[in-house]
This record gives sequence, C-alpha cells and structure tokens, in this order.
Amino acid sequence: AWAGLEINTLAVLPLISKSHHPRAIEAATKYFLTQAAASALVLFSSMTNAWQTGQWDITQLTHPTSCLILTSAIAMKLGLVPFHFWFPEVLQGSPLTTGLLLSTLMKLPPLALLYMTSPSLNPSLLTTLAILSTALGGWMGLNQTQIRKILAFSSISHLGWMTAIIIYNPKLTLLNFYLYTMMTAAVFLALNATKVLKLSTLMTAWTKTPPLNAMLLLILLSLAGLPPLTGFLPKWLIIQELTKQDMALTATLISLLSLLSLFFYLRLAYCATITLPPHTTNHMKQWRTGKP
Repeated sequence: AWAGLEINTLAVLPLISKSHHPRAIEAATKYFLTQAAASALVLFSSMTNAWQTGQWDITQLTHPTSCLILTSAIAMKLGLVPFHFWFPEVLQGSPLTTGLLLSTLMKLPPLALLYMTSPSLNPSLLTTLAILSTALGGWMGLNQTQIRKILAFSSISHLGWMTAIIIYNPKLTLLNFYLYTMMTAAVFLALNATKVLKLSTLMTAWTKTPPLNAMLLLILLSLAGLPPLTGFLPKWLIIQELTKQDMALTATLISLLSLLSLFFYLRLAYCATITLPPHTTNHMKQWRTGKP
C-alpha cells in the first residue's frame, strides 16, 4: 500500500510542474511535501500496529494509536479538513487537465485504503472530519473568484459526504465517488475547452460555445445536488442511510452545510449562462475558436 501511494505521488509531480512557471513549481513542491509526510505516517501507523500486535495486515488495525495515525494520514492524502490547506493551492498552480487528475483519480488510492480499513477506524473521529470538511468546503469556497480553487473546495465538501458514510455503507461512498468523478471530469473538460480560469472570463465565455455553456449549467447544478439531476442521488441515499443509523443530527448538519456550496455553484452557473453580465464588463467578448 505504501509503495503504491509513493509511486502515485511521484508519477503526478512532472504533470504539475510541466509548465515551469514558479507557481507550478511551488504547487509541485507543496504536493510532494504533504504526500510524502502522509505516506510516512501510513508506514509509521502500520509499524506501530505491528509493534503492538505482531501483524502487518492493514485490515486488522487493532491498536487505537495506529488507527488514529492512519486516519490522519489518509485525511492528509485526501485533503480532508484540517489537512486541507495544500489542496486548493496545488490545484490553483496546476493546469486544468492535471487539476482534473488531482481531484478525481488521485483520490482513489487513499479512498481505497480508507475503504479497506474503515471497519477498524474510529467512527466519531471520521464523522467529525466529515462535518468539518463539508463546512469548510462550503465556507471557504464562497469568496473565491478563481474557478480551480472553487472546484478544490467543492472537492473537499464532497469528500466530507463520502467520509460520513464510509463506516456504515462503504458502497455508497464508492457510488458517490464515481458520480462525483464523472461530474467533475465534465466540468474540468468543459472549462478546458473554453480556456476559462476565472469567474470574469467565464462571463464572456458563452460566445465561444453556447451549447457547452448550457451543459455546464446542468453539470454544476448536478454537482450541487439539486433533485432532478444525478448529483442528488448519492446525497439522498447517504441521508437515508445516516437516518437509519440514528445519526439524523449529522445528516441534518451536512445537508445544511451543503447549502453553502450550493451558493457558489449557483454563482458559477449564473456567470456561465447569463448572456449579458449585470454590468458592463471590461473584458472583450471572446470569439469562437476553430473552424466554423
């Protein structure tokens, strides 16, 4: 598991630092340091467990200290609150396609580890991490104008939903992850096609490809989890499962906190599809690219 995580980290570093921009190099350095620290913690937790119990099996972590260390290591890998500070910075410093990889595929290895070890981890700790992640993902995304940072905070709040349910119904976490991956991929690829990185350029991007912008509206609302769309399904099932487990308070809290992220998704959607901005923009209208 440790070797896999290390290879995973090293493979993505050249992708982040590809542009040789100081911002990209800074992002790559931040990514490397956090991931290396988290991998070391994974190794340390399994060593502590082996020392106390005499076995190296990752699915049978019986020692509480090693459980705690492993939880914090996985939270650091995923970018869960309170180890989330690196993620928006790294995403902001890397190109959109690399950002897509970072927020979807690179979450898979730590999530798989969490999936395997979830029966032996501390439920209240994971629930606390989950509530904090949905809260901070919503709150900190509110005052952002850089789209990559907004998507980073949306990723953090989605991971909060996944962590909340992983002990009680791990299959729901996987369903949530797959749907989130599909929707985020669609958003990133749409933004990559129109070359949009900020809210102000998103306002004038509709002139390039109007149909793509209309689709972007639907995808953003789906990420927000509005009922007729796909993104509502995992949220509905997670709330249902949490209520079955007598955790109605947690379910209510994360539902209310997801309203915060709904606000910035709506702002993105509004900027993307409104044909005339509310006031005259300083930006030139962008012309359609490519052959007619």
